[in-house]
Amino acid sequence: MSSQQVRSSVSSGTHWESIAGFARAVRIGERILVSGTTATDSQGVVGAGDAAAQTRFILDKIEAAIGQLGGSLRDVVRTCVYVRHVKDWEPVARVHGEYFEDIRPANTLVEARLVGDEYLVEIEAEAVIGAGDAL
Repeated sequence: MSSQQVRSSVSSGTHWESIAGFARAVRIGERILVSGTTATDSQGVVGAGDAAAQTRFILDKIEAAIGQLGGSLRDVVRTCVYVRHVKDWEPVARVHGEYFEDIRPANTLVEARLVGDEYLVEIEAEAVIGAGDAL
């Protein structure tokens, strides 16, 4: 790693970040890595029972984290989407498509056992600052 690269990170303020020892997102150089993000705020789960609503909340949360580190959704080059129930793939994919229609990052969607039954979706993202300039 170059001695000129700076590592910075942001928190979304959930208590899980300090308990589990992770940041919402980390930037090193021009690369931003966003941790697995759920539809959680200070009151708990947002959009209970609604995978599309959870996806929208998560992508807004990811957008905010990337923005705090100097990037934008246009810089996203990869997403990984985990769904509790594979039957929810289409509403989740449609919301993902609303946010990334013109960006078209590499994407993976997997059915997974998430940390709690109320969590229907979890999303990770990777962005490269300036990648959106090529669109």
